[in-house]
Amino acid sequence: MKPARQAAEHEPIARVLPMLTVPHLDREFDYLVAAEQSDDAQPGVRVKVRFHGRLVDAFVLERRSDTDHAGKLGWIDKVVSPECVLTHDVRRLVDAVAARYAGTRADVLRLAVPPRHATVEKKTPAVLAPLAAAPVDTAAWAAYSGGERFVAALRETRAARAVWQALPGESWPARLAEVAAVTVHAGRGVLAVVPDQRDVDLLHGAALTRLDADRVVALSAGLGPAERYRRWLAVLRGDARFVIGTRSAVFAPVADLGLLMLWDDGDDSLAEPRSPYPHARDVAMLRAHQLRCAAMIGGYARTAEAQALVRSGWAHDLTATRHTLRAHAPRVIALEDSAYAHERDAAAHSARLPTVALDAARAALAKHTPVLVQVPRRGYVPALSCAKCRAVARCRHCTGPLSLPGRDAPGAVCRWCGREELALRCARCGSDAVRAVVVGARRTAEELGRAFPGAQVITSGGDDIVASVPERAAVVVSTPGVEPVADGGYGAALLLDSWALLGRQDLRAAEDTLRRWMAASALVRSRADGGVVAVVAESAIPTVQALIRWDPVGHAEAELDSRTEVGLPPAAHMAAIDGAPVAVDALLAAAALPEGADVLGPVDLPVGARRPAGIAPDVPVARMLVRVPRDGGLELAAALRRAAAVQSARHDQEPVRIQIDPLHIG
Repeated sequence: MKPARQAAEHEPIARVLPMLTVPHLDREFDYLVAAEQSDDAQPGVRVKVRFHGRLVDAFVLERRSDTDHAGKLGWIDKVVSPECVLTHDVRRLVDAVAARYAGTRADVLRLAVPPRHATVEKKTPAVLAPLAAAPVDTAAWAAYSGGERFVAALRETRAARAVWQALPGESWPARLAEVAAVTVHAGRGVLAVVPDQRDVDLLHGAALTRLDADRVVALSAGLGPAERYRRWLAVLRGDARFVIGTRSAVFAPVADLGLLMLWDDGDDSLAEPRSPYPHARDVAMLRAHQLRCAAMIGGYARTAEAQALVRSGWAHDLTATRHTLRAHAPRVIALEDSAYAHERDAAAHSARLPTVALDAARAALAKHTPVLVQVPRRGYVPALSCAKCRAVARCRHCTGPLSLPGRDAPGAVCRWCGREELALRCARCGSDAVRAVVVGARRTAEELGRAFPGAQVITSGGDDIVASVPERAAVVVSTPGVEPVADGGYGAALLLDSWALLGRQDLRAAEDTLRRWMAASALVRSRADGGVVAVVAESAIPTVQALIRWDPVGHAEAELDSRTEVGLPPAAHMAAIDGAPVAVDALLAAAALPEGADVLGPVDLPVGARRPAGIAPDVPVARMLVRVPRDGGLELAAALRRAAAVQSARHDQEPVRIQIDPLHIG
């Protein structure tokens, strides 16, 4: 017979948070701590507890001497590890993110704390030498108004906040590494969040030239579980002072955090696709506010959300003067909408490569410099239609869009189910002739190879990403976001198929288009060095005008004004509720929405949005939108969070997905 367990002598009760994702169980529970567990069962450690007869993971939140539970308490089954992996600061951040996004703390904790790797955790960490202070050259920040004051504030460990507008051609990894080194040498920790692995590698390389390798840690999803946990533990134990990572690294437990940096906050990959769908920018700003630490958002372009931070006074501008900007920016040309321009090149507005773009490319190649061609779509021919009636070619099995994978492909392939269609015939008119609706990067490379027979054609996109190209006559065809860096800069850039970006039915279409164009244009040489950017779009379009003037701040200001007029984020908060119509109506009926809330809809899910998990394929899905003023966001999230808990406890409705300020509203 097993001897009776003895409760711990001091604070025998642990308040724990089980990792249960159902909303109505997102609360703390009290458990007894055995005497032999008392030393290890401290706040922040992982434990296992019995919950309704099954063993579940949990975190200890606090130790107590009493409980408000009237019944009999269960025992903590096991202390998984004595390592305190949930720090006080990260726990506060988890609570704030769950409240901001109407989610459960368990879902946020899965993003914040990686799975345990026992072997790594048991290894004795190496003893590092004391950090030696070294001078950091920050002269490049003098090119920005307020740049030197920002660096001085970091040296003095003050909580300066800024939105940095990087100059075209600027080495952003070098600039971020410089301010990180200044902060680390001042005795504080630094966290940098970037969109993808390519950016992590660039910033990590720049950081190693200014800080010791054992003080810099790169976190990303591509690491194996053991290596990722080893690096995360180095951050937790205070060994790493500069942490670089993708979106989930925004929760990294950096000790004594002094500076939080975010690069290119308009990139879609910074929005978490898992519940509760937080955006790394908002999490970073919440964390900076809680810790009263410095923060900086940087990019070649600017989002309306970043501009809202500047307008509110929470952050300051770090921008260069117009004189400095003109010295760094390339010359940008677009299609003119005038009688003279039409007479000079009548086909310019209908041609995919008008004369103005071809001339810019030929001039750059003649100087033996590479030419960048940005194409919005990858692949060969991503979309087909009937050549006679223009109906979109669709799969007979799943109605997905058909594409042509290559020049020598025997038939079209469905982009949804992957089935091959060898004999195409239009379902509407019966014609067997097809035409390309959209031309992809590989087909564009073929066309340019014929247009410039003496130049090498390089393709970057999909699984074949090229990091850099040498300084020679070459045509580089790339999809947005994976443009190779050219030694000495590109002589010219051609921005094709602008309609595919600007014509999207999306709130952020113009903002995202300018961001992609500026990222590519920033790789081009300055006007003084002959750099030219040719955008195949009418110059009268406001987004094109912003590129020509290189004025992302003005574009963001106008974007923010237009959203304020119609009550869209970030001027207001908006919740998107997706699910079966009956379930969505039940949730809204149970929610005590704040006064002044506008309920809009139902509407269809935006193009590309996934169906909520757990809903049968034959059940229709609708979206309802709830809009509140800017100061009512937390109240709206709390109301929806409570209603979701009530609906979850009743088990009488299909699951509903709640997203606060989703990236794509429609």
